[in-house]
Amino acid sequence: MTRRLSTAEKVDRSVLEADFQSQVLQLAGILRWRRAHFRPGLNRRGEWQTAVQGDGAGFPDLILVRGGRVVAVELKSERGRTTPEQEEWLAAFAGAGVEACVWRPSDFRSGLIQRCLSSTGKRP
Repeated sequence: MTRRLSTAEKVDRSVLEADFQSQVLQLAGILRWRRAHFRPGLNRRGEWQTAVQGDGAGFPDLILVRGGRVVAVELKSERGRTTPEQEEWLAAFAGAGVEACVWRPSDFRSGLIQRCLSSTGKRP
């Protein structure tokens, strides 16, 4: 038998990744993080592409810096999955001592993201 979703779970699943990204960027700004997100642009062929040289495929959605902390964040919808390239970037950041996270709308609702961005040390 299939479990019924709670109202909160239904809301989490309806949140678009772009809206979620805006929420996270706004919270990070309020908490005085330096924030970087590289938006794609329309190329000559009419395709959306992020202008990056080198190993850009899968680069995290957000790079956040405050004090001695750097956090690389991949944002996903509630059911979204990371690609192998995204996993490789997150692993590379983690291997270099950078906090590397995948965040979903439920993490915002639960307070996990705010706790992470409010803390002064490594993520809670």
